[in-house]
Amino acid sequence: MKTFIDQMKREVILKGKPKRIISLVPSQTELLFSLGLEKETIAITKFCVHPKEWRKKKEIIGGTKKLNLDKISKLNPDLIIGNKEENKQEDIEWLSKNHSVWMSDIYNITDSLKMIECIGKICDKEKQTQKIINSIKEELIDLDHFSKSPIKKALYVIWDNPTMVAGKKTYIDSIMRLININNACDTNRYPNLKDVDIQKPDCIFLSSEPYPFKKKHIQKYRNKFPNSQVILVDGEMFSWYGSRIIKAIPYIKSIRDKLI
Repeated sequence: MKTFIDQMKREVILKGKPKRIISLVPSQTELLFSLGLEKETIAITKFCVHPKEWRKKKEIIGGTKKLNLDKISKLNPDLIIGNKEENKQEDIEWLSKNHSVWMSDIYNITDSLKMIECIGKICDKEKQTQKIINSIKEELIDLDHFSKSPIKKALYVIWDNPTMVAGKKTYIDSIMRLININNACDTNRYPNLKDVDIQKPDCIFLSSEPYPFKKKHIQKYRNKFPNSQVILVDGEMFSWYGSRIIKAIPYIKSIRDKLI
C-alpha cells in the first residue's frame, strides 16, 4: 500500500502501481499518453481528443462535468485522475467512496510541473516525467526576453452568447503573464462580460475552446472593441496543462509576436 497526497491535499491510497487508470480530464489524458501509459489507461472522456486513436480504443465515460458514474465504477479502476476545476465536486466525492481518486488543482506552470511529477511517481514513470519537465523548463527560458517587451492588455474570450471571459486566478491568466500580457479583466475566474469592468484591451483573444470561435466571429468583436486587435487563438495552447505545454510555449511566443 502506498499513500500519495494530491493537489487538493487529499490522501490517495493505492495498493500498487496502477494498472487500470481512468482520466477525467483531456490535458491529463494526453499526459498519460506521453508517459507511455496506453495499456494502463482504460477509459477517458468524450472531450479527450488527444491522442485521436484513443477515442476509438478506450471506453468513453461521458463529459468532464457529466460523468457516467455507474460506468466508471463497473470498469473497476484502481486509479482515477481528475481536476478540481474541470470536474464536479459531487462526482468526485461519489467516486472517492469506492475508488482511489487523485485530483490536480492547477493555476500556473509551477502547479503543472508538480502535477506531472506526482503522476510520474504514482505510475512509476519518473524518468519520463523528468524528461517532460526538463523540456518545459528549457522552453520557458526562451520567454525571458518578453519581460522587457511593452506590457499589453488582453481580454481572453471563452464563450460567445453570453460573452464569458477568463479572469484572474486562472491558468489562462498565468499563461498570458508569461509573455508580458496583463489580463484586461480584474475579476477572478470566468465572469460574464456584462458583469465586470474591463480595462481598455490592446487585444481580444477569441479561443477555440470551449466555444469554437471562428473567423466569422472576428467582426462582431471588432465592433464591440473598435480600438483592439482581435485574434483567434488555439485554446488548447492556453489552457491545457500537461505535456502540451512543450508545444504551447512556442505557440504563445508566436501570438505575442503578432501583437501590434
